[in-house]
Amino acid sequence: MIRRRWYHFIPLCVAILMILAPHPSLVVILVNYYHRIHNAPLRGSAHMLVIYTLTFLAFSSLIVVLARDPGPITGDKARGEEAGDRDDEGESFLEALLAPPEVEEAHGPGRWCNKCDGPKPERAHHCGTCGRCVLKMDHHCMWLGHKCIGHRTHASFVHFLFCVTALAAYVAILCSSVVYWAFTNPLAIDETTPIHAISLSFYGAVICMVIGSFLGYHMYLITTNQTTIESLSPFWLLRYIPPLPDNADTRKLSNPPLEHELSFEQRMVVRNAHHYIRLYDIGWRNNWAQVFGWSRPWGWLYRLAIGGGCTGDGRTFPRNPRSDEMLSRLAAGLVSADKDR
Repeated sequence: MIRRRWYHFIPLCVAILMILAPHPSLVVILVNYYHRIHNAPLRGSAHMLVIYTLTFLAFSSLIVVLARDPGPITGDKARGEEAGDRDDEGESFLEALLAPPEVEEAHGPGRWCNKCDGPKPERAHHCGTCGRCVLKMDHHCMWLGHKCIGHRTHASFVHFLFCVTALAAYVAILCSSVVYWAFTNPLAIDETTPIHAISLSFYGAVICMVIGSFLGYHMYLITTNQTTIESLSPFWLLRYIPPLPDNADTRKLSNPPLEHELSFEQRMVVRNAHHYIRLYDIGWRNNWAQVFGWSRPWGWLYRLAIGGGCTGDGRTFPRNPRSDEMLSRLAAGLVSADKDR
């Protein structure tokens, strides 16, 4: 594993600062508006309880993401460190999106990784930044301590996004109501409270839109049972299609085909197929249960508190019952597209 330097943690410190920075202004608003003006300390305390509960939950899931291994692959730790010393470049996130070149047959499901000389289970990817393979790797996040988001941290990562989005939305709505009251009652409020409220309204709205969009994207990925890598690259499907039928009128392709061997028409066939082929989509309820499900009594409290890790071993995943049929149609489409050239 490649050792992270001190500067790799600068984005994490910025993210933590962005979460904590609004709290002094929030205390000023709650004290001045609810305690001094409206003489309603219980309402102010209730708002403070909600705000700090969401903050606590956000930091709880953040700690899990930082402290937990995203997806260890048994038997590859020592070999991964050796490979990291041999080849510091590894495989970048962009390379993980591309179909493997001909010499890298190890990237197929159930194969071995030629970067860290370890087993490479289904849906695992090699992260060049971390210098290791990660089970069900979603992406490498520079904002969270330069760590990968994988099988054991994806649920906590989505939990963190939800808590931050909910916190930002709550602060924006709360402060917007204070701004509205200040404009309708300008003589009944001091000069500094509206300034704090306007700043936090804008800040909360921006954070809510930015992080909320990212949260919505990951909710879509969970609903369709995809990772970020699988969603962004259509050509990873080539690793799973059945052997192409022999045809004298078509060019000879590898089995499975490689991206650089495809013609323009064939590449378009793969891109179009990527819109409807969901290899691991087993229904939205089961997809969500695969990420946030629990088997122990009161397990929902654990999920509510820190998100936790995904269910299963992270090495095998149930397939869409129609996956073989859809992949066979894709294979036939590749042959047909080449014959029609």
